[in-house]
Amino acid sequence: MTDPVFQLQDASLKLNGNAGKVDILHGITLDVAQGETVAFTGPSGSGKSSLLMVMGGLERATGGSVRALGEDLSTLSEDGLAKFRRGRMGIVFQSFHLIPTMTALENVATPLELNGVADAFDRAEAELHAVGLGHRLNHYPAQMSGGEQQRVALARASAPRPAILLADEPTGNLDSTNGAAIMELLFDLREKHGATLVLVTHADELAARCDRIVTLTDGRIVSGTGA
Repeated sequence: MTDPVFQLQDASLKLNGNAGKVDILHGITLDVAQGETVAFTGPSGSGKSSLLMVMGGLERATGGSVRALGEDLSTLSEDGLAKFRRGRMGIVFQSFHLIPTMTALENVATPLELNGVADAFDRAEAELHAVGLGHRLNHYPAQMSGGEQQRVALARASAPRPAILLADEPTGNLDSTNGAAIMELLFDLREKHGATLVLVTHADELAARCDRIVTLTDGRIVSGTGA
């Protein structure tokens, strides 16, 4: 039995709002097993994306503990968190977050170079071919459709061979055809690299493909905690 990839114990999140501190997450206890696929669902404002950000170290839990791959994220500096994510996590957002002045190839290769990968551009090209963009290597984000930009974002997330893939509404900005294609690619890449996948989605068909559905309401898990 391997240790869980994620271990959250009574994790909470409070953020500053206009009227003071706002409770976002309340007492989240959750384990995610190696290789598992988990979907976070629930109404808007239920805390799904915030929980994903806490698990990715993009927001720091203000209470409880969050461990990823055995690492206590609360003990890492901002630089330490960035290094941890760069080497071991791939993250895909609803907005593509591509660098507009870089080509598709450069957008995928640059994080690899920062991580010390010697064949960064070769690997980036292979990943872009894998998502069907071999003909778009030297195109800039503004020259690509939304579906193509999300494919670049997927290639960038999977290129480091991460142990963890996090996806926040990866099909949310796409039409149904492109959304379905991205969904297929996401699961194909997860299977190819053996990564653990945690995603936030409103799409029932995407959630249904996961091993487990975790439902949140008002910052609390209301179902799906059992692995």
